[in-house]
Amino acid sequence: MATLEDSFLADLDELSDNEAEMDENDGDVGEEEEDIDMDMADLETLNYDDLDSVSKLQKSQRYIDIMQKVEEALGKDSDEAEKGTVLEDDPEYKLIVDCNQLSVDIENEIAIVHNFIRDKYRLKFQELESLVHHPIDYARVVKKIGNETDLTLVDLKGLLPSAIIMTVSVTASTTKGNPLPEDILQKTMDACDRALDLDSARKKVLDFVESKMGSIAPNLSAIVGSAVAAKLMGTAGGLSALAKMPACNIQLLGHKRKNLAGFSSATSQTRVGYLEQTEIFQSTPPGLRMRASRLLAAKSALAARVDSARGDPLGTEGKAFRELIGKKIERWQEPPPARQPKPLPVPDSEPKKRRGGRRLRKMKERYAVTDMRKLANRMAFGTPEESSLGDGLGEGYGMLGQAGSNRLRVSSVPSKLKLNAKVAKKLKERQYSGGATTSGLTSSLAFTPVQSCAILRP
Repeated sequence: MATLEDSFLADLDELSDNEAEMDENDGDVGEEEEDIDMDMADLETLNYDDLDSVSKLQKSQRYIDIMQKVEEALGKDSDEAEKGTVLEDDPEYKLIVDCNQLSVDIENEIAIVHNFIRDKYRLKFQELESLVHHPIDYARVVKKIGNETDLTLVDLKGLLPSAIIMTVSVTASTTKGNPLPEDILQKTMDACDRALDLDSARKKVLDFVESKMGSIAPNLSAIVGSAVAAKLMGTAGGLSALAKMPACNIQLLGHKRKNLAGFSSATSQTRVGYLEQTEIFQSTPPGLRMRASRLLAAKSALAARVDSARGDPLGTEGKAFRELIGKKIERWQEPPPARQPKPLPVPDSEPKKRRGGRRLRKMKERYAVTDMRKLANRMAFGTPEESSLGDGLGEGYGMLGQAGSNRLRVSSVPSKLKLNAKVAKKLKERQYSGGATTSGLTSSLAFTPVQSCAILRP
C-alpha cells in the first residue's frame, strides 16, 4: 500500500511533466509569432507601386507550361480520344482540367491588375471607374486616353457604346484630375498591356477547352453548349466529379449571391448558376425559367454520366435530351384546352325498381289516400259543391255527400289491412248494433233527401 510520501512524490512528478509540456507549447507559440512577424514583414516590404510584385501569374512555371501545351494543341489537328482509354488517363482531359483551373486564376489576376490601374489612374480621371465597369474595357479606355485632357481628340468608337462615350466626354470636361507623371503613366500603360495579355490568354484557353469539349463531353455540350460545359466541368473538378454530382447541385454551380442593396428581389433569378448562360434558358419566358433550369440540370446530370462512361461519343443522347427539353418548354407555353360543353345525361324513361315486401306494403297503406279525401278532391260536372262557409267560401267538400250517403264523413276501413275474423266481427257489431251499445247523445231525428224530418223508432 502506497504511503502518503509516495503520493506526494507522484503529484510532484505530474506537475513537472505539465510544466515541460507548457514550455514546449510556449516554444510553438513563439515560432507561430515569428511566422506572423515574417508575413507582416513581407507585406511591409511589398511595393504596390511595382506591378511585378502584385501580379505574378504570368511568370509562374505552371502558367507557362499550360499555355505552351494549349498553343501546341491548337496548332495541330484535334484527334478524338480512343474508346479503349480511360477518361482520367487521357492527356487532353487532364489538360482541359488544368485549363479550367487556370482560367479561374486568370480572372482573379485580371481583377488584381484592374485594381492597380484604378489606383494609379484615379489621380487623372476618378469618375471613369464609375462609368466603365468591365476591367478589360476600362484598361482599353485608359490606354486610349492616356494623359489627354481633351477627349474630343480621342476616338473611343469601337471600345464603348455611343451613349457611354458621350457621358465619358462630358464628365472628362468637368473632372478635377491632373495629368499623371511620366513614371506613373508608364506603369499604368504596362498594367493595361498586361490586363489585355491576360484577357487574350484567357480567350485562348477557353477556345481550346470549347474545341475539345466535343470529344471529351459531346452529350453535355449538345445540351448546354461547349462554353457552359467547360465551366461546369472546371467548377466541379472534372467530368467524373460532375457525373457523381446530383442535379440540384449542378443547378447551383457558378451561382453568386447578388447584393440587391434593398431593392426588390421579384425580378432577380435566384439559385441559377452557369445554366443561366445557356441558349435554352435565355429563350425561355421569365415565368418558366426556374422550371427550365431544373430540367436542364436534370438532363445535364444524365448527359455527364453518359460522357463519363464513354457511352455515346457521337452525342446522339445529348441531342435527344435537347429536343425533349425544347418540346417540354413549348408544351408549358400552350394555353389550356377549352372546356367542351357537357351534355345532360339521358333521363331514365323506365320506372325505377322499388323494393317490395311487407314493410313497403305497410308504408303504402299507412300513407295511402283515403276514400273521403278522394271524394273531397273530386268534383262532379255541373253540380256545385258544398263548402264549410257556404256560397263557395271556405273549404270545399267536393263530391262528399253527393253520392247518396247523406253524410259528410265517410268512415272507411283500409281494405288491405289483414284483420282477423274476431276484430272484423267486433267492428261490425259496433257499427250496426243498437240498444245498449248506442251513445246517449244520439238522436232519433234524421234528415231525408226530400227535406223533411222523420222520427225513427228502434
